[in-house]
Amino acid sequence: QVQLEESGGGLVQAGDSLTLSCTASGRTFDTYAMGWFRQAPGKERELVSTISGKGGSYSYGDSVKGRFTISRDNAKNTVYLQMNNLIPEDTAVYYCAARRGIYRGRHSTPTDFGSWGQGTQVTVSS
Repeated sequence: QVQLEESGGGLVQAGDSLTLSCTASGRTFDTYAMGWFRQAPGKERELVSTISGKGGSYSYGDSVKGRFTISRDNAKNTVYLQMNNLIPEDTAVYYCAARRGIYRGRHSTPTDFGSWGQGTQVTVSS
């Protein structure tokens, strides 16, 4: 397991951009597929984006496709989520997660990931 810590959340206006970061402990970061999930009050945890260990494969949820970009820097043990053109519906707690094993891309579910960060709040005002 790895320890994950997110940062970069905050309060922004609709149309603004924000970049989330997630830094992992350990030396084998590139063996973990990484995912970003989000959860709004009263809603289930939703898959936002995933990226494979080497960064060559990635996926996005339909609600963020074209607006969000996932990337990773394995030398820094960090995965990023660049969020552009934010809308109020993006308001949620965003979680970073790590998975060892086969990369599942858009078929990923929360139970596929064994390590989670504490979450960072993103609030988008209209």
